[in-house]
Amino acid sequence: MPSVTPFKGIRPDPALADRIAALPYDVYNRNEALEEVRREPLSFLAIDRAETMLAADIDTYDDRVYQKARELLDSQIKDGHFIKDETPCFYIYELTMDGRSQTGIVGCSSIDDYLAGTIRKHENTREEKEIDRIRHVDTTNAHTGPIFLAYRSKAAINEIVDLCKKDAPLYDFVSPDGIGHRAWKAASPAVTEALSSLFKELPCTYIADGHHRCASAVKVGLKRREEKKSYTGQEEFNRFLSVLFPDDQLKILPYNRVVKDLNSHTDEEFLQAVHDAGFSICDMEKNAVSPKEKGTFGMYLHGSWYLLTAKKALLSEDPIKGLDVSILQDHLLAPILGIGDPRTDKRIDFVGGIRGLQELEKRASSDMEIAFSMYPTSMQELFQVADAGLLMPPKSTWFEPKLRSGLFLHSLE
Repeated sequence: MPSVTPFKGIRPDPALADRIAALPYDVYNRNEALEEVRREPLSFLAIDRAETMLAADIDTYDDRVYQKARELLDSQIKDGHFIKDETPCFYIYELTMDGRSQTGIVGCSSIDDYLAGTIRKHENTREEKEIDRIRHVDTTNAHTGPIFLAYRSKAAINEIVDLCKKDAPLYDFVSPDGIGHRAWKAASPAVTEALSSLFKELPCTYIADGHHRCASAVKVGLKRREEKKSYTGQEEFNRFLSVLFPDDQLKILPYNRVVKDLNSHTDEEFLQAVHDAGFSICDMEKNAVSPKEKGTFGMYLHGSWYLLTAKKALLSEDPIKGLDVSILQDHLLAPILGIGDPRTDKRIDFVGGIRGLQELEKRASSDMEIAFSMYPTSMQELFQVADAGLLMPPKSTWFEPKLRSGLFLHSLE
């Protein structure tokens, strides 16, 4: 019974929304973030990555960075760049990419649901990344980046969303990367109560993307509870900003792999080892391989593409071992190429499917030697892993399009 509730959103002046909306803070390195803020001074990235507004010698995690973020947000609210809705609302947020749309409901989810496992996760988090966002949320006193949640599609929720989308949108713009963004307000008590009730009928929701932001939001909420011993549970810090999408509208892209070398093997030795490990190998020559079904992999080595097919003995009904990323890791990357822990091994890198197969060819012809194109993980596989209380291997899912930060903010007070 997930608790999903409306909130008094802080959001951009419609005339500025296209300039303020920004990709998530963690898709940029420091130099890229600086370039983006120089390109668009109103970009919310200036708040999400406030080191871009300070001297280059100031560390990314310096206290002054978080204080600067608070100053910038307060200033932009004071200047009228942002407005605050006076009544609790849900918001409907549609993203369109390459002719395909997905529509989510922007609302607040409960930190208690996360703690109880009603919001289910599938990834581990790293403490240093959590600490950064904890400090950002705690200092700005706001959730500025929404958590991307998924739920098993429910017709009654879809019907309400479709009705809301018949109104004139609050926002309607195309971002520089070609993604269409539209948003509507759902403010009537009848609609907000109906949506909250329908979400309570679901057994759970799932984190699709934003595990670090979610863990950080929960820890800030727990910190505020410690500071306010007489809390009631109704305070805003007990909830966090989320966008909830039905699973049948979501598309996971592949998360491809590139490896530095053949672990001292010659080409012939390597190909023989791959065959002996349980993969059939088809030489595709110059024809790039984008796998069309589960259990198949593209492999680019020294100018040639190969189609690898895992034989039956490598397949598994286990939610983790049966993932394509696990099959490749357990039967090829680890035993043949010596990639024991992909989280820490410097000889492997990961390339989001949005970059295309040409990027794999480029990497395998420059700083890396071999590339693997993957068949994407499915939403059902993600659900199976999360339902079993398990964690996916690193870099198993790549979601597109990315939710924008700065379109909807949630104050902790």
